[in-house]
Amino acid sequence: MVDSPHTPGTPLHDVIIVGGGLAGGLIALALHRHAPDCRFVVVEAGRTLGGHHRWSWFETDIPEGERSLVAGFHLNGWDEGYDITFPAYGRTLPTAYRSLASAEFHRALMAELPPQNVMLETKAAALDAGGVTLADGTRMAARRVIDCRPFKSSKALAGGWQVFLGQHFKCEKPHGLTRPVIMDASVDQVAPHGNGEAYRFVYVLPLSEDEVFIEDTYYADQPKMDAEVLKGRVAEYAHRNGWKGEVIDQEAGILPVISGGNFAAALAEVAIPGVALAGARGGFSHPLTSYTIPFAVSNALAIAQLLARRPELSGSELAAFCKRRARRHWRATAYYRMLSRMLFEAAEPGKRVIVFEHFYALKGNLVERFYAGRSTWPDRLRILTGKPPVAIPRAIRALFSSGKPLDTKPLNMETPA
Repeated sequence: MVDSPHTPGTPLHDVIIVGGGLAGGLIALALHRHAPDCRFVVVEAGRTLGGHHRWSWFETDIPEGERSLVAGFHLNGWDEGYDITFPAYGRTLPTAYRSLASAEFHRALMAELPPQNVMLETKAAALDAGGVTLADGTRMAARRVIDCRPFKSSKALAGGWQVFLGQHFKCEKPHGLTRPVIMDASVDQVAPHGNGEAYRFVYVLPLSEDEVFIEDTYYADQPKMDAEVLKGRVAEYAHRNGWKGEVIDQEAGILPVISGGNFAAALAEVAIPGVALAGARGGFSHPLTSYTIPFAVSNALAIAQLLARRPELSGSELAAFCKRRARRHWRATAYYRMLSRMLFEAAEPGKRVIVFEHFYALKGNLVERFYAGRSTWPDRLRILTGKPPVAIPRAIRALFSSGKPLDTKPLNMETPA
């Protein structure tokens, strides 16, 4: 069954995936492995799949039964846990950590997917239920279209932004780290140029004995970045730790931190009738951490398994399937959006570090369940009990607030990488 007429003589794809980032690439991989009869193609505007990113996650973020989808990638991994540091204390937590560079994501996908299933440097001008029209006017017909393009900001949403710049250093001698530093918040809490005070931390991954990735990150109210300032902060952090060497790679980004809003209205702004939505554009991210990989893996497998069982499924039915999953995800992550409101509205910007300091002092497996978006009710109560990290009147206002409207002005990345 197709949702619109097909012009005889033109190739008919079972699935066209528009956007070859994390979500689109994993859907393609899952289709290739679990729905081998599905004729699909990925249309990506860039020169590589995955762009220029590094995705990291705690091993427990991805359920054991779903980890095989990423097992074929060459991952950086640390089984001895990770460190966190705050002004008042530091801790080592035991959860294993994993990281995937986009260069490896591209290499592995291009090695496994048939060449005809990937179209790079190809821009989609328009999507509809019956296919995709490319920027050069070429029409590609499809039974189903999946929109995996980047997140689009909406006035219907509320929240703030996570701004980051990371550099990959090749050190002159071994750096001495044996596990990641997921959050070093002992650094100065002031954000650069135009962002005022913000919760800021440095993130460090020891990629090899003499290679280290250092990322300066902060939570701010506006999507602004001064890349030169962040580069300077990364260099200063490396110098402070005695790490001398050269920068061999760099990445930067500005991600939404969603604290509330009208999800149905935001989804309606980007939805195209009969076209399925996936990835961050479809609402599949962690509202507070902006992590996406657990949800991208889960969605990719769910879509592939559905199409393997029901090869006759129409595009409209697939779109409805993804929309139901998005709504469930929105409902399931309401607690984390409330914590985001606490961060952006209840905590004074320069004291947002106290909120995280309070959280990371909690014991047990609470932290790993939090990152996976699977906090239990006892977890949620423990996070909110004890000495309040914010003023109670401000916390109550934030609790019942709909959140600060998400800044929808174009992202400002001065002196980009």
